[in-house]
Amino acid sequence: MGTPDFAVASLDILVKNNYNIVGVVTAPDKPAGRGLQLNESAVKKYAVAHNIPVLQPEKLKNETFLEELRALKADLQVVVAFRMLPEVVWDMPRLGTINVHASLLPDYRGAAPINWAVINGEKQSGVTTFKLQHAIDTGNILFSAAVPIRDDETAGELHDDLMHTGASLLLQTVEALASGNVQEMPQPEVADAKHAPKIFKEDCQVNWEKPVDAVYNLVRGLSPYPTAWTLLHDKTLKIFKAGKEHGQPKEAPGTPVSDKRTFLKFATPDGYLQVLELQLEGKKRMGVEEFLRGYRFE
Repeated sequence: MGTPDFAVASLDILVKNNYNIVGVVTAPDKPAGRGLQLNESAVKKYAVAHNIPVLQPEKLKNETFLEELRALKADLQVVVAFRMLPEVVWDMPRLGTINVHASLLPDYRGAAPINWAVINGEKQSGVTTFKLQHAIDTGNILFSAAVPIRDDETAGELHDDLMHTGASLLLQTVEALASGNVQEMPQPEVADAKHAPKIFKEDCQVNWEKPVDAVYNLVRGLSPYPTAWTLLHDKTLKIFKAGKEHGQPKEAPGTPVSDKRTFLKFATPDGYLQVLELQLEGKKRMGVEEFLRGYRFE
């Protein structure tokens, strides 16, 4: 059960290790692009290419879907980057349902663990496999693996690292479950556990009153998607890649500074954020020098 590319690596490793995948559950096709052509999920494309049956329910409690799911007679369900499941679904298989989550639980429960780990300046992330139960991301831990976060790493780069680590950890977990050689560990109750809620557009707006390190981490944590943004002369400017310099700017926080040829940076209370790759509203994504060749400062 999964939808995006992150889930494909986990599905692929099970297929390549000769596990019998009796079916895939993924999101319904959605209209996308100017022609509103139906866009299939990455997981569906993989499943179709490998002749794996695909279910795409609109509602997970739909009786027709539940009958189709029961008919597959799965021993185990694997959830990777999907949606919340009702108990009637996750409690169906003989061995239950396991989830591959991109954090070291109990930290960063929620929809956007990769983004928030980078935004918060963490030095380490990881992957956890666990048994599903009622509350989201709270089930008994099966296995976990830590992954370091580089100081300049983006959420997109960390996503790819965790995707492959998660696939390997899933294989280890499934092998252990199949042999009966696994010990479930209840998640510890941590009062100050960090959270990873869904990210909205307003969360992505840069607050130039914050220290330059925090702004730099925000840009990394939202790149390449959903992308940090600010306003440049009343137009939305997305920032995909940035650098930073510490110091005491003379300009007020949020002031753009440029030689109009080679650099564009914004002042913060304790330095500057150097914009390296950007996209101005109505334009394509580009490097800063290309942008400055065609942009006129007011």
